Amino acid sequence: MSISSPIQKVAVLGSGLMGGGIAAHVANAGVPVLLLDMETKTVRDAIERMQKQRPAPFMSPQAAKLVEAGSFEQDLKRIAECDWIVEVVVEDADIKRSLYRRIEPLRKPGSIISSNTSGIPLADLVKGMPQRFQRDFAITHFFNPPRYMRLLELVHGGTVRPEAVQTLREFCDVYLGKSVVPAKDTPGFIGNRIGFLMMNAAVHAALELGLTVEEADAIAGRPMGFPKTGIFGLLDLVGLDLMPHMARNMRAKLPKADPAQKLMEPLPVITKMLERGLTGRKGPGGFYRLNRDGGKKLKQVIDLESGEYRAEVKPDLASIKVRDLKTLLEYPDRGGQFAWKLLSQGLSYAASLVPEISDDIAAVDEAMRAGYNWKYGPFELLDRIGVDYFIERLQTDRLPAPAILQTMQKQGIKNFYREERGEPQYITPEGKFHPLIAPPDAWRLADIKRKSKRVAGNASASLWDIGNGVACFEFHSKMNSIDQGTVAMMVKARELVEKDFAALVIGNDADNFCVGANLGMLLFSANVGLWQAIEQLVKNLQDALMGFKYATFPVVGAPAGMALGGGCEVLLHCAAIQAHAELYTGLVEVGVGLVPAGGGSKEMITRHSLNRRGGGFMPATISAFENISMAKVSTSAAEARQMGILRPGDGITMNRRRVLADAKARALDLAKDYHPPQPQELHLAGASGRAALKLAAWGVKLAGKASEYDMVVADHVARIITGGDTDLLRPVDEATLLRLEREAFMDLARRGPTLARIEHMLDTGKPLRN
Repeated sequence: MSISSPIQKVAVLGSGLMGGGIAAHVANAGVPVLLLDMETKTVRDAIERMQKQRPAPFMSPQAAKLVEAGSFEQDLKRIAECDWIVEVVVEDADIKRSLYRRIEPLRKPGSIISSNTSGIPLADLVKGMPQRFQRDFAITHFFNPPRYMRLLELVHGGTVRPEAVQTLREFCDVYLGKSVVPAKDTPGFIGNRIGFLMMNAAVHAALELGLTVEEADAIAGRPMGFPKTGIFGLLDLVGLDLMPHMARNMRAKLPKADPAQKLMEPLPVITKMLERGLTGRKGPGGFYRLNRDGGKKLKQVIDLESGEYRAEVKPDLASIKVRDLKTLLEYPDRGGQFAWKLLSQGLSYAASLVPEISDDIAAVDEAMRAGYNWKYGPFELLDRIGVDYFIERLQTDRLPAPAILQTMQKQGIKNFYREERGEPQYITPEGKFHPLIAPPDAWRLADIKRKSKRVAGNASASLWDIGNGVACFEFHSKMNSIDQGTVAMMVKARELVEKDFAALVIGNDADNFCVGANLGMLLFSANVGLWQAIEQLVKNLQDALMGFKYATFPVVGAPAGMALGGGCEVLLHCAAIQAHAELYTGLVEVGVGLVPAGGGSKEMITRHSLNRRGGGFMPATISAFENISMAKVSTSAAEARQMGILRPGDGITMNRRRVLADAKARALDLAKDYHPPQPQELHLAGASGRAALKLAAWGVKLAGKASEYDMVVADHVARIITGGDTDLLRPVDEATLLRLEREAFMDLARRGPTLARIEHMLDTGKPLRN
């Protein structure tokens, strides 16, 4: 990534879990980092540990090379090289200020200093520091792990330079991919102030109502839009040992009358667990654990009454099956009571904190979505419940309604959000609506949809006009899988774009770009023997993607999240890719006993063959074979580039909200003088190469890493990428490779082990090794 920001080099002071994670993520953006701690060896150990850690802090091995280790004693003077200095040392104001006094005379003019604290007021941090320091100082509160959690709370005082704030905001947004939320200098800022109360309220409510851990986590899940970990699972992830520390810290700083005070009193169940060393996932267990006694993995759960572990039990509360939030809150069993108790406390608390923690409810909602992985922020949840209904329930329970809710009720306002002439708006604490404006370079497809009608579409996919002569093809089937409707719209999209537009972007707002073919439809068709229909669908997909590849206009893929199987094949046929940094892509068809047959096998061997640098044909053939036969999936866009799915000229966008805008800009740039690629013929390894691949595959099987049926599938892969019945002297064209793909796919689709793999994947979401 090219760096045009004023921040060209960063120093991170402190190499612990957060400091190391922040340094790694800055390096992910392509920015050199000086990571300092008490001893250089401590830092080197941290960098080495992070390269082995899962989930990985680094997006690529190249990123790790951008982090340089040093010590406070030997290398502190080198902060003069840095434009941003991030302090991440122990949470003690005196220790932090002592370090600030050491760095202040060493740093260069205009460099920015920030602290990652969430528990110390900004005024305490800058107390006694010179004006020059205060003008360059802010709080940048990252959430853990820094690579994966989008929220960054930005807190600054009245003495800081506006230019410093703007530089931090832009760098953290564009280069680090953060959702930068301005927060006031209050205890816990936004995310932890609300999130910590919600976690404590959930434990109290579960204990009071006699719910099990499994029941509480099942209720505090899908209808509320909370992460699938549930509340107790989240506590395990955060670390139970942090809970008493956070509670003491928050209680000391919050007003005595704050509703959180009582909910943050020590909980006996957690106290007893900590006495036994049960700290959550980082320890021997928490509310959940895996018991590996006897060589088996048995998931166990803490019994909240006895405090002892027992086998996990699938909850059978009727309310767990309820999907509508308001219906859940009215459900008469313990699950419904738990849902109301949790949300009445949590949402009332969140509403009561405006404008104390923020003047902007949209910022509060974004903080909870980005920092705690909520699907809906607290005010979005209140809109789903209904403001009037929520107030009536509070009144029934003789609970006070927060001021903002009372203001809305007096003015007859029913929702926190509304649309006015296609423009989204949100309510202010004074009861007035304010426009919610998306930046011109950070928009979602939903912003386009509010203002325009789709150009064309069906139940599986749509085509949208995103302006300036660019159209956007959107998947919107279940999990964005590819089916007949998707393929039909691909053909239609090419016709319409060729006629009325200059370029096409393929992208959407979903968490995942495309998970591949609709396996349920494939399994049904195979079970009833619709072989001709299956083969025709495969041929139609090949033709549609070849149409994109050789279109007279540029096609730019804009993937984020998972782009698997057919989703990866779509990308492989694009003229360019502008990917979100968190891209998990690969040709995974062998996991269900099939081969990539939408042109993916063809494109993989083509790319590796054309990009080979000496060494003959086999290195390229082996690389393509490994990618396909091992169902490799990238853990980042950077790794997708190493796999050959992204080419050297393809782009990576760090912020998810900027992917479509960046892809559109790339499409417009390509459209200025676009010429489709020329068809390529390849000289492939033929029968001798196939034999070599088969021998290598048998070595994997003998090592116990492949099954008998894996060998059958791998042989089909080998036949495709070595060109079938060819030899090195005869060129192979794309039509031949596509035919080989179809033949292999249809042969495997008729086999029982393949159908068993597909069925197992649909039932469990996991591959079957038969």
